[in-house]
Amino acid sequence: MSKDRIGNEEEPEIIYIPDDEGNEEEFEVIMKFEVDGSDAKYMMVVPLDSDEDAEAEEVYAFRYEEDGDDLKLYTIESDEEWEIVEETFNTLVDEFDGEDQD
Repeated sequence: MSKDRIGNEEEPEIIYIPDDEGNEEEFEVIMKFEVDGSDAKYMMVVPLDSDEDAEAEEVYAFRYEEDGDDLKLYTIESDEEWEIVEETFNTLVDEFDGEDQD
């Protein structure tokens, strides 16, 4: 399991994702990781304009591929893949929280 970034130590990575109407929305990448035993890469993002209810911030997960400067995002459609991503994300968050308490 590898993690690129979590927390606020670095400059945030911002990506733009078109919505259903073709309008680009800004998202901050909060974490990128790979799943053990897989070549798949995943990222967790949060919308930047989520000021309406900061308590209930939504986190979105995507499988991604990098092709030079191009970033291709894929939705996670299978329950099995989602469970793997969710478990990995929770493990990384727990590890990060543990580091903060040292």
